[in-house]
Amino acid sequence: MDKFYNLCNVFASHPDAVALLKGSDNYPDIYGRVCFYGLPDAVVVRAELMGLPQKNEACGKAIFGFHIHKGTECSGNNTDAFSKAEGHYNPENCMHPYHAGDMPPLFAVGGRAISTFLTDRFTVDEVLGRTVIVHGSPDDFTTQPSGNAGEKIACGIIVKRK
Repeated sequence: MDKFYNLCNVFASHPDAVALLKGSDNYPDIYGRVCFYGLPDAVVVRAELMGLPQKNEACGKAIFGFHIHKGTECSGNNTDAFSKAEGHYNPENCMHPYHAGDMPPLFAVGGRAISTFLTDRFTVDEVLGRTVIVHGSPDDFTTQPSGNAGEKIACGIIVKRK
C-alpha cells in the first residue's frame, strides 16, 4: 500500500520527460502533453489533451487509440500525416496488444481527455526521442499489428525535461 500511496508524490515533482502533442493539418485544434515520471520499477504516464474530435452517438463515444511509436519524427505525406512516426514501439517483437508502446485508450469528454497509468513495459530512457501518437479510432486490441486504430491524428516527440 505504501508504494502506491507514494505515487501521489510523483505529481508534486517535475516529469522526467514530456511529449507536446499537436494535431495533423486535418485536426489543427488538438494539442496537449504526455508526461513520463520514472520510478525505480515502473513509469507513470499522464496524458492531458484538448481539441479532440467530438462524437456524440450513444454507442460511439469519442475513444482514441494511444501509442508510443518507434519513429522519431512527427511528419509524413499526403496519405499519412505522421508516417515517419512508423509503427508501434515494440523492442521485444511481441504481438499486439503486448507491444511496449501499447497504452490504454483515451476516453474524451467534450474534446478533452486525461489519462494516468502505471507501466513497466519501458523506462523513460528507452522512449526518449520516440513519438507518441493519438489515433482517430479506438484500438481493438486484436488486429495485428496495430489494433486497427485508424488515422494518426496527433503526434509529439518524447524529450527529456530540462
